[in-house]
Amino acid sequence: MKVIDLHTHILPENWPDLKARYGYGGWPRLEHVGPCQAKIMIDDRFFRAIEGNCWDPQIRVKDCDQAGVTMQVLSTVPVMFSYWAKPQDAYDLSRYLNDHIAGIVRQWPDRFLGLGTIPMQDPELAIREMKRCVRDLGLQGVQIGSHVNDWNLDQPELFPIFQEASKNNVAVFIHPWDMVGRERMPQYFLPWLVGMPAEGSLAICSMIFGGVFERLPQLRVCFAHGGGAFPFTLGRIHKGWEARPDLCQIHITQPPRTYLPQIYVDSLVHDPDALRFLLKTFGDNRVVLGSDYPFPLGEAVPGNLIRSMEDLDESTKKKLLYGTAAEFLGIKKEPQFWD
Repeated sequence: MKVIDLHTHILPENWPDLKARYGYGGWPRLEHVGPCQAKIMIDDRFFRAIEGNCWDPQIRVKDCDQAGVTMQVLSTVPVMFSYWAKPQDAYDLSRYLNDHIAGIVRQWPDRFLGLGTIPMQDPELAIREMKRCVRDLGLQGVQIGSHVNDWNLDQPELFPIFQEASKNNVAVFIHPWDMVGRERMPQYFLPWLVGMPAEGSLAICSMIFGGVFERLPQLRVCFAHGGGAFPFTLGRIHKGWEARPDLCQIHITQPPRTYLPQIYVDSLVHDPDALRFLLKTFGDNRVVLGSDYPFPLGEAVPGNLIRSMEDLDESTKKKLLYGTAAEFLGIKKEPQFWD
């Protein structure tokens, strides 16, 4: 069975000293500490330990073969978004990261597809780089964060980016980052356990209530981590729309559930009952395999949860493992290398 893993992250094995390149601090850097081992540092602050599978395509291919994954969709690690930085510098870094992903896709076209990153803090530059990603580099779309500094995704300044994506059939993968409320979550890994699900719901609600989906019915958007807390609080969200029209019906004319057919989510929920609920909420034509490879909160063997669920028929499993992702990415027909 053909398998596309929509949600995987990659970094270059090395990149320039960004502090020296741009003249100020706050940038991620990679410190190699041993064979296939490195630390992501932000200035001198430890951020995350990573291994060779985060940068080495050959390791990734081997892991994919063992897991039965036909193709990974590569996107950068969200810490590299750099929305906080000067726009021209974030634009320059985006181009560097996108060139890297495109190079891997060109080298391994039968195993990888790519999503670019764009400097969302400057919509004009973001649109320029989005066009380059798709038209010049051959990437399938873009990955963006769940917010842009103080802007939620309904911010009017961001609408032209979504409009351009819709017009040009560009897939948009939305990943939580810089989690809300993290100052109250210094312990227990809570920013990733609590903040990330909240970020997902905040992003979806902002786009629904802000009228983005209503104004752009052809926009293709997929939210990581099963849409976070959104699916499991949809009843409350719908009730809010009914109970407080003065607050919730400012930009939309239909109930929140109306826009679910426009939303894709990945399958990364780690629980069969949660996945069943996702399927009931969105349908199998809107849920795609996503593993968060190669990070520890990801699915260790991508697709295992889907494969293990005996109540899912083969047709549904094919959609979840391949078909729906192919549709989201705009793959009109299966390329020859999958034959």
